[in-house]
Amino acid sequence: MRMIICGYEKFSMVDYDGNIACTVFTGGCNFRCPFCHNAPLVIGDLAQEQMNGEEVFDYLKKRKGLVDAVCVTGGEPTLQPDLADFLQQVRDMGYKTKLDTNGLRPDVVEKILAKGLADYVAMDVKNSSKKYPLTVGLDSVDISKIQASIDILNESGVDHEFRTTLIKEFHTDEDMQAIAAMVKNTPRYFMQKYKDIDGCIAHGYTPVDKADALRFKTYFENTVPHVDLRGYN
Repeated sequence: MRMIICGYEKFSMVDYDGNIACTVFTGGCNFRCPFCHNAPLVIGDLAQEQMNGEEVFDYLKKRKGLVDAVCVTGGEPTLQPDLADFLQQVRDMGYKTKLDTNGLRPDVVEKILAKGLADYVAMDVKNSSKKYPLTVGLDSVDISKIQASIDILNESGVDHEFRTTLIKEFHTDEDMQAIAAMVKNTPRYFMQKYKDIDGCIAHGYTPVDKADALRFKTYFENTVPHVDLRGYN
């Protein structure tokens, strides 16, 4: 199976709300977000990080009834050639599946949804269109692909969320208003507090404080039924 799997977390209570999940980390990403928490999966030596994927399936065989779901994250999972086959095998074992994605490959997202291979999808919406390249560490981004993934998810009938990691250096009121327009009429949207940890690609960024995050929240409340903050006490 053509899947670069660089590790897995056996039990997670936070990666798939309401479920005990096994979280699988795939290697490689088409973004270079400087605030990414998984630097080894993005800019590391993937050959060194890669593990035998059969170990994951061996674990899942032993944990039926104890684990509810498998969350596939990264890196960027949609880069994996056999992602659909991996998800199908997981579902055949009786597990629910959650996919994390940055949305830059809407064709893959659409394929996964059309085949019924994801019970839940979480997509990052990094910033307003004009600040997308800066936020993801690239010279340019085809924002039409991001919007296409948003629209595909909103029209799919599959449970999903959009989310943004809030960073003072990247996100202003104008940016958040633009994001609100991008994700309008979606079922749920989350704003996540940035944390500077050892695994980040770069350091020195500042989390948006709670008062500002609550103000940002108001920009979504008229068009998104469920808007909330994550990581803010």
